[in-house]
Order: sequence, then C-alpha cells, then structure tokens
Amino acid sequence: MMRKINSILLFAALLALSVAACSNTNGGNGPDGKKVAPSTPGNDETTTPEFLTKATFKEKIWDFESSPQEFVYKGTEPAIIDFYADWCKPCKMVGPILEELSNDYKGKIKVYKINTDKERDLAALFQISSIPAFLYIPANGKPSMDRGYKDKAAFEQIIKEFLLK
Repeated sequence: MMRKINSILLFAALLALSVAACSNTNGGNGPDGKKVAPSTPGNDETTTPEFLTKATFKEKIWDFESSPQEFVYKGTEPAIIDFYADWCKPCKMVGPILEELSNDYKGKIKVYKINTDKERDLAALFQISSIPAFLYIPANGKPSMDRGYKDKAAFEQIIKEFLLK
C-alpha cells in the first residue's frame, strides 16, 4: 500500500513540475516572453507580428459571422496567420522567422499570430488539429492552409509564389 501511495505522490510531483515548466509566465508578452511593440504604419521601427483575438480577426481579416459561406478578406496586403501555442516547441522555433519576415516584407505582407489555446473558436473554425499551422491569404484569391515547421526559405518561396504572385 505504501509503495502505491509513493508512486502516486511521485507522479503528482512530476505532473506539477511539468505543468509549471510549460506554464505561460511571460506576463502577456509575445510567445517568447519578449515585449511586443505595437506597429505603427509609416514608422521606421521594426515590426512584429500582430496578435489577433476573435474580435480583431473579424475586424481585420474576415467577419465569418456576416459571411459564413464565403471568405471575404478585409485586408489590402497579403497575410500570413500563424496558429500557435506557447507550449509548442516548433511554434517557438518559427516565431523569430516570422518576425524577420514581418520586417523583410514590411509594407508588402502582414504577419499575424493566433494563440490556439486562447482563441479556441478560431482554431475550430479552421479545423486546426496540429500546430504550427498557417493560413496564407493573398490580396485577391482564396486563402490556403498549411501546417508544420518551415524554415525562412520555405516561407519566402510561399510569399513569392503565392502571396505576391
């Protein structure tokens, strides 16, 4: 009996440590814990991907409640939307790449991020079952979904061949 209790206590302790290690303790900053500066059109500072909520998604990307049958993009620049979670290692690896692309293609494309843990409705809308997942939205035309880690060269190829075509 004592051995069973010790096993349960050990399991509980390991579970608690795992949860603590994976908890988001970045105080509302970006997924890597860095401060996220708001981007202002026309300034010369670097830009960072913009974090979207359901409300800002409907305002800037697509009001899926008003036009549920047809994707009507509200933006003027092509966009990449990164569906991520703070605990996801490949998501953390792709984060800096998307920041670079946001700066490299400033004024040509927009880069957005959606936390799938916080925005479950949006994740469900796009049937996100694994992350990272990406929604590529050309200025004109139909959007395309993709998933899995990509390096910068792969994103640049998608940008050039699909988004800026």
